[in-house]
Amino acid sequence: MTFGDLFAGIGGISLGLERAGMVCKWQVEIDPFCQKVLAKHWPSVPRYGDIREIDFGQVEPVDLICGGPPCQPHSLAGQRRGAADDRNLWPEMCRAIEQLRPTWVIFENVPGIVTTILDDVLFDLEGAGYAAGTLIIPACGVGAPHRRDRVWVVAYTDRPRLERLYHQRYGECVQLSESIRQEWEAEPRVDRVALGIPHRMERLRSLGNAVVPQVAEWLGRQIIKASQVCGVD
Repeated sequence: MTFGDLFAGIGGISLGLERAGMVCKWQVEIDPFCQKVLAKHWPSVPRYGDIREIDFGQVEPVDLICGGPPCQPHSLAGQRRGAADDRNLWPEMCRAIEQLRPTWVIFENVPGIVTTILDDVLFDLEGAGYAAGTLIIPACGVGAPHRRDRVWVVAYTDRPRLERLYHQRYGECVQLSESIRQEWEAEPRVDRVALGIPHRMERLRSLGNAVVPQVAEWLGRQIIKASQVCGVD
C-alpha cells in the first residue's frame, strides 16, 4: 500500500506508516529545517514545498493520503480562530484528496479542533464520497510516559465496508486508547535545555509539532488489516 504525506514535518506519520508496511511515494512540507530532516531519512522520496502551490494533477496517485495541517488555528494555546485563520490549511488537504482520490485518508490534529473545524472536515469528506471515523488516541496509549492526546480521522471511500470494519475494530481501539502502559523500552535523548546544540530551536519546534510514530504505525496496521478483510488495496 502506498501513501503520500501532507504537512510531513519531520516524518512522524511517514515513519509510523512505513513501520506498518506501507511505502511512502511523496511528502509535502514547507519548513526548510523539516525538509532537511526528511531529505536525510527519505533521500529518494520526492518532496514538495508549499501545498497551496501544488498541482495535484501532476502528483503520483497513492492508496492513502495522510496529514496533520497546522494546529495553530485550533490550539487551546492560541486565539482559536479556526476556519477564519489563514493558517487553516484543511481546504488544501481536501483539495489534494478530491484530486487524487485515495482509497484511505488519515487526518491528525490537536483536540481543540473538535470545537473549530472538525465538523467541516467530516462534512467535506462525506461530500467527497468518504465515510469517516474519529478517534482520540493519546501517546500513552502506545506506551509513552505522557498523555499527548491527538484527534485522528480515518476515512474510506466505501461506507458499508467501513461500518463493518468499525464494528470489528472498535473494541480494540477503545482498549488502546484507554490503556496506560509502561514506558517505552528505549527513549531517545532530547536535549531540551542544553546550550550549544545545533539548530536547537528548530529541533524543539519540530519535536513539539511531531506525531508519535507508534500511533501512526498502529493505525497503519489496522488499515492494512481492513484492506485485506475487504479485499481492496
